[in-house]
Amino acid sequence: MPRLPNTAPEWQRDGYQNIWMPYTQMQTTPPPIPVTKTDGVRITLADGRELIDGTASWWTACHGYNHPHIVAAMQKQVAEMPHVMFGGLAHEPAFRLATRLAALTPGDLNRVFFAEGGSVAVEVAMKMALQYFINKGEPGRTKFVSFLGGYHGDTFAAMSVCDPNDGMHTLFKDAMPRNYAMPLPETAAAMAEFQDFLRENRGHVAAVMIEPLVQGAGGMKFHGADLLQGIRAACDASGVLLIFDEIFTGFGRTGALFAAGAADVLPDIMCVGKALTGGTTPLSAAIAREHVFEAFLSDDPQAALMHGPTFMANPLACAAANAALDLFEEEPWAESVARIEAQMRRELEPCRALPGVIDVRVMGAIAAIQLDDLSDKEILKARFMEAGVWLRPFADIVYLTPPFIIGEDDLRRLTSAIVAVLSGRGY
Repeated sequence: MPRLPNTAPEWQRDGYQNIWMPYTQMQTTPPPIPVTKTDGVRITLADGRELIDGTASWWTACHGYNHPHIVAAMQKQVAEMPHVMFGGLAHEPAFRLATRLAALTPGDLNRVFFAEGGSVAVEVAMKMALQYFINKGEPGRTKFVSFLGGYHGDTFAAMSVCDPNDGMHTLFKDAMPRNYAMPLPETAAAMAEFQDFLRENRGHVAAVMIEPLVQGAGGMKFHGADLLQGIRAACDASGVLLIFDEIFTGFGRTGALFAAGAADVLPDIMCVGKALTGGTTPLSAAIAREHVFEAFLSDDPQAALMHGPTFMANPLACAAANAALDLFEEEPWAESVARIEAQMRRELEPCRALPGVIDVRVMGAIAAIQLDDLSDKEILKARFMEAGVWLRPFADIVYLTPPFIIGEDDLRRLTSAIVAVLSGRGY
């Protein structure tokens, strides 16, 4: 493994022999950068340098780091009740949060099942869809349809609805449950084929899973509301459930509170996470419509949803989420996202003329510069750090998903760094 620099703090030198980093070939990848503090839009490194965070910590810290309102709510909660099991017990933070989420999400998405990370929420949604049809006397509907370029998490069932060819989990495709991965039906002919496919396979398809408007970890690929409306109509025609994975797109990232609302499409189940707690602690949820929930009501105990993560509805996490929702109600986040979108469009436009740039696309507080080759991503990351910004290129893109609180000057430092570093590629 690469050696740590002599300046690495003692805790990193000791722990480097024991840690296993995510998404990392540790035989060849440079050691991770030690961090000691976060605040607002800044990450402070162990050597004292400050970086402007252009990723909001994997798209979570939408209100910025260490927001005082969220911190105060967590401090109060941790002093009173940091955790209690949710099996057979109730607590105010979870019940208040469920009520608020039901009010914020579109239509009759009223039944909130809490989990921890986003992958678990996806697994819960899939389990809901499967048992929905079991309870309705159609146990043969065991398959899911998802889309090439999609990503829905790293746990086992979630991997089965990710892109099986170009995604992160291709090594496991022969071991996972066999589902259907299709191209996004972006033309009228493709949508007709999709409708035919669902109709022909309705006897064994339970649900369609999609990231609405933006495929995030698959490369920040955008699609329109009309595509989602066509998929909804096809699902209705064949009696198939529709699951929206809004773990990335939810809570303002695309410019609307939820992509479902922006597209005017109501899914049967919606998954949320990431920004739900303002980037402070894990919490996610699978939120179901009433007709899905009602299929689980019975005198038969076996008809219940037999699922319950140990830290489900963790009170500390729910307190953080309630505080984060306060900020969505009280602060002008939509105006901030619109400002961020306009500034990124303007300041990243020069990238279109750079060699190796295929596309520049912006939606809400998301920007992606697609490249023809990103084999130099470790070099790019180092150059970005030299420019005082934290960016983490992946797949074939350099991307920005800044916190909504970012000011114009800090955002300009991010966009300027991207233009300057990509202009100097080739070195």
